Parts: sequence; structure tokens; C-alpha cells
Amino acid sequence: MNNISNRQVICESLCERAQSDPDIFVLCSDSRGSASLAPFAEQFPEQFVEIGIAEQNLVSVAAGIARCGKRPFAASPASFLSTRSIEQIKVDVAYSHTNVKLIGISGGISYGALGMTHHSLQDIAAVSSIPGMRVYLPSDRHQTRKLMEYLTKDEEPAYIRVARAASEDVYTAEDCPFEMDKATVIAQGTDIVIIACGEMVAPSLGAVNLLKSRGISAGLLDMYCVKPIDKEAVIRAAEGAKAVLTVEEQSPFGGLGSMVSQIVGEYCPRKVRNLSLPDSPVISGNPQEVFHYYGLDAAGIAASAESFLRSTADQTCRERG
Repeated sequence: MNNISNRQVICESLCERAQSDPDIFVLCSDSRGSASLAPFAEQFPEQFVEIGIAEQNLVSVAAGIARCGKRPFAASPASFLSTRSIEQIKVDVAYSHTNVKLIGISGGISYGALGMTHHSLQDIAAVSSIPGMRVYLPSDRHQTRKLMEYLTKDEEPAYIRVARAASEDVYTAEDCPFEMDKATVIAQGTDIVIIACGEMVAPSLGAVNLLKSRGISAGLLDMYCVKPIDKEAVIRAAEGAKAVLTVEEQSPFGGLGSMVSQIVGEYCPRKVRNLSLPDSPVISGNPQEVFHYYGLDAAGIAASAESFLRSTADQTCRERG
């Protein structure tokens, strides 16, 4: 079982790159411990800036450092980074087109027991809606490493959301296909295709295997690049299936499900169901308890896919309520 978190991989990647690139800078909002970035601060103290608990300043200072020709990576809990500093993300980073990489740590319901104040279930929608911002949710440590190899070299703003705990491996070090801004096809299916991102890819893969054992052909698309979304991959997957199920650790609005629905509705109409967290305060508990409660574990995703697939035989409108 994997015990290396995506945030640890981010730190390792930044340390490796900083050895040959003195322009790599890391900024934290009193979060070097929770972001697993303490090793970077120890190894490269001249390239590390501690802002304190001031997320707006974190983003603005990072933008200023970028204007000096550096490559800043600013890390803070996703729940605060995507709300307290949304104006700075919009103006200082996106509108000003500064090369800032924002790392939203402990994303989604990582802080499960701390409740709604610490959950980040709006960040995908909020940051994706800003022109010029890219949004990435890597599914495991291997994909995170591939993504960081690219982001430490490119010149565009981006937001990366990762969980607090170690993510279940989807790939291996030897087998981790990756193309920047292109979805990864994990499984092909003709009955239903599941499109997932971030922490939801691993349980979706488990659901695909469960469905296969029940005689249902389910495909799986790892849409780590929520923005820019891989439109062509969505169309190809939808064209080859009877129904589309999106799975995300996000509110029901403005995230992966909304984006996929727009594409499918325009280019290859199919029934689409979005499996997400609810439009209400989420229960408190550890992440696995929360996912199980809302049907976002392998068994729950498989059950939703199976019932949804049965409903596609009826093309009438669903009952309102």
C-alpha cells in the first residue's frame, strides 16, 4: 500500500529541480509542514519565503517574484487559497499573466473532521472560471511527478490540487502514460464511460473492475487536466458508450461534471450523470468515511453506474424533485 503523498512528491520534484535551477522559489502561508515542504526550506533557504497566515499576500508576493523572472510555487490549504485569495489569483496571476504555480494542499475533504470551514469543494469551479488559469488534479504520486516535471519548466499560471493523505496508486513508476493537457485512457468500455479526476480516479478504477465482474463494459478516463479539459477525449469516450458518468470530489456545480455535460450535450448527446459531493455541508469524518457515505468509493460508484445505465433505456425526462 502506498504511503507517499502527492504533496511529498511535489516537494521532491521541487528539490530536484532547484538543484539545477536557482529560479525555483517556494512560498508558504505557515504551511511548510502540512505541505511537506520543510525539506525544501532546509535545503534551499535562499529560495524559500514564509509569508505567514496571509493567503492574499502569498499570491501577490508570488506574482511579484515571478515578475522578477523567478518560478514561484505557492502552497497553502486549498480551502483558503481558493477563497481568501481569489481576487489576487484573478488579478495578480491570471490577468497579469505571471508564471505562478498555486498548490492547493489538503484539497477536497482532506480535512474531513474539521468540517465545512476546511473543505474545498468549490475550488475547481472557482479557479477554472478565471481566464488564463489552468487547473490540474493528479490522481496519484506517479502522475504528480510527471506533471511536476512539466510545470517546473513551463511559463504559464496553474492551480494544482492535491490531497493530504497518500493516494492509492493508479499507475506504476514504469507504467504511467502522460501527455500534458491530455486525458489518460485507463480502460475502454462500450456500456458506460466513467470520467474522473484527482482522488476519484482510484475508486473509479475499482468500480470499473466491479462492473466488469457483473458483465458491464465500463471505460475510464483520467481527466487530471480539468482545465484545459481534453475535449476530444471526452467526445471519443462518449461516442463509444451508451452513457457517461463523471466522478469528482467537488460540489455539483461548475466542476468536471458541468464541463463534460457541456461537451457531450453539444457534440455527441448522451445521458450524463455527475457523481459528486452534495450542495450542502458535508458530514464530518475521515475522508474514507465521507466518501463511503456519499457513494464515492468503488462500491458506490459501481452501484451508481449500474443504476444509471439501466435508466438510459428510458429516454424520457426524469421526474423532478
